[in-house]
Amino acid sequence: MILGVHHAALAVPDMKKALAFYCGVLGFEVKMEAELPSGIDVMANALGIEDSGFKVRMIKKGNSCIELFEFKAGVPGDAQRPVNRMGITHIALASNAIAEDYQMLVANEVVFNAPLLGAAPARFAYGRDPFGNVIELLEHNPPAADGQTY
Repeated sequence: MILGVHHAALAVPDMKKALAFYCGVLGFEVKMEAELPSGIDVMANALGIEDSGFKVRMIKKGNSCIELFEFKAGVPGDAQRPVNRMGITHIALASNAIAEDYQMLVANEVVFNAPLLGAAPARFAYGRDPFGNVIELLEHNPPAADGQTY
């Protein structure tokens, strides 16, 4: 039985800079870290790439995890990859102080497409982290009577 989503994973070109942003700025905490050298065929086959050497960090905040990978043979990505291309379009970060968090993210290299949209308690904005990954800043909507938060 599928229980739900455990984590999303992002490939980043610089683990130190990624940790500075996701942990230092956003407040995630490193829960696991490892490094795998190149040349391990079983991992290359599992990941479907030729060179599987990487650094990996699992970071967590609340009940959410993000796995960060810095591949030794990283392939440059499209920092302006349109969200309508097949694949994961974005990750959403919940906020209970959205106006302040929007300004804090702008001050920390997040480039938003537009100012906050919508009305409280459902404001949001889409932007890109320092590596070009799309993030949505989403105002926390306290649970409704049926317990749903979406």
